[in-house]
Amino acid sequence: MPKKLQRKIPAPTAVAAAPTAAAGAGAKGGVTLFASKRVTPRVLAEFTSQLAVLLNAGIPITKSLRILEGQLPPGPMKRVAASLVEDVEGGTALSEAMTKHDAVFDPLYTNMVRAGEAGGVQEEILNRLAGFLTASEAIKSRVKGALAYPVAILVVAVLVLLLVFAFVIPRFKQVFEATGKGAMHWTTQLVIDIGEHLKFWWWVYLVGVALLIVLHRVLMGRVDGYRSFMHRRALGMPLFGKLVHKSLVARFARTFGTLIQSGVPHLDALDILAASTANVHMKAAVGGVQASIREGAGFAVPMGESGMFDDIVVNMVDVGEQTGELDRMLTKIADRYETEVDRTIETTFKLIEPILLVFLAVAVGFIVFALFMPLLQMMQGLGKR
Repeated sequence: MPKKLQRKIPAPTAVAAAPTAAAGAGAKGGVTLFASKRVTPRVLAEFTSQLAVLLNAGIPITKSLRILEGQLPPGPMKRVAASLVEDVEGGTALSEAMTKHDAVFDPLYTNMVRAGEAGGVQEEILNRLAGFLTASEAIKSRVKGALAYPVAILVVAVLVLLLVFAFVIPRFKQVFEATGKGAMHWTTQLVIDIGEHLKFWWWVYLVGVALLIVLHRVLMGRVDGYRSFMHRRALGMPLFGKLVHKSLVARFARTFGTLIQSGVPHLDALDILAASTANVHMKAAVGGVQASIREGAGFAVPMGESGMFDDIVVNMVDVGEQTGELDRMLTKIADRYETEVDRTIETTFKLIEPILLVFLAVAVGFIVFALFMPLLQMMQGLGKR
């Protein structure tokens, strides 16, 4: 089926043209421009799945959209659905109507819907889209869930240390100065010095961190060399580097395989994939594959030369290309790497939790030792008397 669809599907609209269409959509488009940014992937996946069910039941597209609009709660997705109903009833194709809401329906989504319209398998395409969105959201949810406990520990640790330096250490300093029993232990002096330093300079560090974050975001958006360096560093980070790399490969395979299964031509699918890829090194790898396909060569060689794909992925893609089952091989690769991402998340965050606990215990223990050391020295002095 995909090969037949490839001859029927019209060329997808350029990715860069979507924002222009949205900008010129009039007052209605202006409303959805702000509202659409708040549509969550979960809501979009539910909308897609329900639309597929209604179409599969034989209900016309206009009536299906009307039903969905009626049952959606007030909010951004309801306004988007109302706009889709208006455009489709006016004779606009669903995929074309979706391009006016590019912040909700990305190029991957709209081009897959266009493929379904051309091949007469719209409900099947929408089911694939719903599964794709659900799987992507599940991975994000697992990462956020795994991050929650370590982040909570880190926040508690920072708050505890700030409270100690702000309230406990000044009181101990007054006691030590009142006794006047000679030089303090070096740990005590260090803790007191840190507290005095933070008392006057904490706002400088806070402003400095905020400025660094702003500078980082500006450089990431405007300086290609800096963005490339940071993306390379992300791939080489201890613990997290493998997770980032496997996630990129899994998303590449899942997205590319889904597009091919939906009947999108290979070069158009790679265009969509490149536009939706944030990491510049994966984007470069996709560009190398595109150039190879345009020259009449295969997928495997440029994928192997990119350094982003291991030998197993390259060989599976090569076999899939030779047997005409590239989409099935890409789905297997995505399944394998998504499983590895789950395992990596589990093992990585199991390591982070004890590391943070040890850090908190060592920091608090050092402060307690530093503050009670002079008291022990005073008690020893009284004992000698």
